[in-house]
Amino acid sequence: MSSISYGLLVALAIALVFAAFTDVRRRQIDNWLNAAIALVAPLFWWASGLDLWPGVGWQLIFCAIVSAILIGIAYIGYRINVLILGGGDIKLLAALSLWFTPLSYIQMLLVMSLFGGALAVAFVLRRVILKPKTPGRLPYGVAIAFGSLWVLATHYLPGAATAVQAA
Repeated sequence: MSSISYGLLVALAIALVFAAFTDVRRRQIDNWLNAAIALVAPLFWWASGLDLWPGVGWQLIFCAIVSAILIGIAYIGYRINVLILGGGDIKLLAALSLWFTPLSYIQMLLVMSLFGGALAVAFVLRRVILKPKTPGRLPYGVAIAFGSLWVLATHYLPGAATAVQAA
């Protein structure tokens, strides 16, 4: 992997931390941030030497499938009047599908789900113990960022592949 690829991965990590921070502060992940994450992915493909076909083609197909599933989840939530994922969460997950292979993406979803479950328990305990007067929403962008950073650390850092194989 080239130094440009690593620089882009560092930029992605910074963007993920920023997304988590804004989700905690405002319960919102900005569209410009999600768009930037999605629009920089082709630079990462180029810097990583991904072939136009099948590499880029399959990555775009994977993103289309992930986006369709996420839109379906959002629609179901809208129909039953339950906010399952916010719009910023859905856009961030779709943008991340441009960066990760399908297997890495599934690993990200698993780590995100485990961390999100722990975050939800802490969120409920906080509401029960502190009894805040305003209703709260779980900042799930934190779990998305955590899962994504986990994948970056275990798959893309130098030496990560040998560390994962040794485990």
